[in-house]
Amino acid sequence: MAQVEITINGQSYRVACEDGQEQRLTDLARMVDAHVGDLVEQVGQVGHTRLLVMASLLVADELVELREAVSGDEEEATGNGARQAVEAMDRVSSRLEAIAERLNRA
Repeated sequence: MAQVEITINGQSYRVACEDGQEQRLTDLARMVDAHVGDLVEQVGQVGHTRLLVMASLLVADELVELREAVSGDEEEATGNGARQAVEAMDRVSSRLEAIAERLNRA
């Protein structure tokens, strides 16, 4: 199992991931860091944990919006492309939950 060092809001974390997923985890961390950075600009440094919770809620909100959009498209779609997109988002959601769990243990 590989390990990656990520930085969010200036704080570094060492996170385990499956071999070959290092770049993906780094990219995901950059996305979360961008959300945290936006929050810091809006509300200031209100505490690291609170910022991470707020960023997580923003990411979850984006995911729900995408699921709803794809779900609506799926009803209209004649092929299974939309269904595959929903399944892919479910996999991403599972990965995000696993990352959050690892961060909580760090």
